[in-house]
Amino acid sequence: MNELHTVDPLIILQPLIVLLISCGLVVYWRYRRSFTRAVFLYSLVAYAGAIALKYLVQIPTAAWIVKSFGSTSLVFALYLGLQTVVFEVGGAFLVAHYAVSKTKLQSRDAEAYGIGLAFWENGVLLGALPLINLLVSYILLVSNMSGTLASQISNSQPALFYPPGQILPLIAWGTSERISSLLAHFSWGYLTVLAATLRKWRYFVIALPMGLLDTLVPFARAIPLSVFESLIFAITLGFLLVSLAVTWRIRKQIKWTPE
Repeated sequence: MNELHTVDPLIILQPLIVLLISCGLVVYWRYRRSFTRAVFLYSLVAYAGAIALKYLVQIPTAAWIVKSFGSTSLVFALYLGLQTVVFEVGGAFLVAHYAVSKTKLQSRDAEAYGIGLAFWENGVLLGALPLINLLVSYILLVSNMSGTLASQISNSQPALFYPPGQILPLIAWGTSERISSLLAHFSWGYLTVLAATLRKWRYFVIALPMGLLDTLVPFARAIPLSVFESLIFAITLGFLLVSLAVTWRIRKQIKWTPE
């Protein structure tokens, strides 16, 4: 049986939409506000460093934690959340603090730094790379007339073969999840730069608990997808509102001019 007819190219919409949103924000901030090469570089260092450290911790310990406590346990939830607190939020602050000490970042770079962190996660790691993977898979499927490859990919990536009625809700909620991630990364990136440039440590203290968002990941399958993603979006929107509220006086003093 030829399974190629069941493959719907709609599947590429989610990573494509996320990639366009992420790139659009970078371009907008570059030409209308402030997004320097230094911000691009240091946000990459902060994000890539955090992901590398997470892998270094998780490769030898994740399986043991899951086996000992369970994949939906509070221990495993805190295991994930605390890594994000330390490596992503804490790391973002350390990189920002270093860049500020070298006069590479200023207060007006705070928004761009947050967007940079969001870009590397959502635009590149979970946007461009999955998009390339899906396009390659689709091309391979089209070129494989025997259907053998289709069977193999169907086992590893069953969503490629979902009908539109199943794909569209997944695209919608998957995109919502990426927007939530963008809001979270923006919020703690923004606060960590202002903490480093203005030496207002309360901003860093406010940013740190935002990393605990990842404690919810193990419970994603315990409730309906729509409820879970709506909850995540509400929480991350709260992050953004809190970040803007605690810095509203500062924002009036900062000149957000293009460079």
